[in-house]
Amino acid sequence: MELDHNLLTGRSCVQDRREFLNHLAVIAGGTVALIMLSNAQNATAQITAADDARLLAEHITYPVEGGEMRAYLAGPKEEGKYPGVIVIHENRGLNAHIEDVTRRVALEGFLAIAPDALSSFGGTPTDMEKVRALFQELDYAKTVKNFVAAVKYLQTNPLCTGKVGCTGFCWGGAMTNQVAVNSPDLLAAVPYYGRQPEIADVPKIKAAMLLHYAGNDARINEGITAFEKALQEAKIEHSVFIYEGAEHAFNNDTNPERYNKQAAELAWGRTIAFFKEKLKS
Repeated sequence: MELDHNLLTGRSCVQDRREFLNHLAVIAGGTVALIMLSNAQNATAQITAADDARLLAEHITYPVEGGEMRAYLAGPKEEGKYPGVIVIHENRGLNAHIEDVTRRVALEGFLAIAPDALSSFGGTPTDMEKVRALFQELDYAKTVKNFVAAVKYLQTNPLCTGKVGCTGFCWGGAMTNQVAVNSPDLLAAVPYYGRQPEIADVPKIKAAMLLHYAGNDARINEGITAFEKALQEAKIEHSVFIYEGAEHAFNNDTNPERYNKQAAELAWGRTIAFFKEKLKS
């Protein structure tokens, strides 16, 4: 297990942005402040534009047992075949942030797909209260199958080389672990601060694993030791990184209370290098 210390030394631009946004909320007041706060966060956080000229991106559906799954698909515009990467959202559903992350993956030379777990309800609503309620209604076993089906979709997509990896955040980190358990065709998995799978299921994993955890995340981290031991005993290739000082959801740059720029950039660099090693070689 590798530990990353002192990630919060110095004053980050995120702290500066947070102070600005909090000040804005105080002086503006009411609904207007909340709207401005949300817009400022999203505008600052977006890294790849939805119409980035280097990419082809669209909303699609792919077949799952008993129906179809909505998803966002992005890949390089340059002609060719690319390895596939599944991007799994947090418990906020498929939103603009995850679509942005999907485009970031695509810009690294991958065909990236972000399925919407709430497809059976017509897709992720814009009202966050409705999103939370719908997640409580999900059939988890069926949802796992729907995400596993994304592996097969990418494998058979004419734009894909057939090599597929998966990454996800928070709820999506836990789901990434489940995809690894349930898809022998998955080659690489990168769960961010995700709940670990049942220890009895770990030997089913065939993918190489890269595990990212926040230092300040006691509930999730209490499962690391047993998970790592099970991976070792099953002789599954894996690396574990704990980002000391970082909070759960440290990669989400639309959440200034949680986002940790240094931890996020370090983890992202490791994630992309891992996918390139496992899926492009």
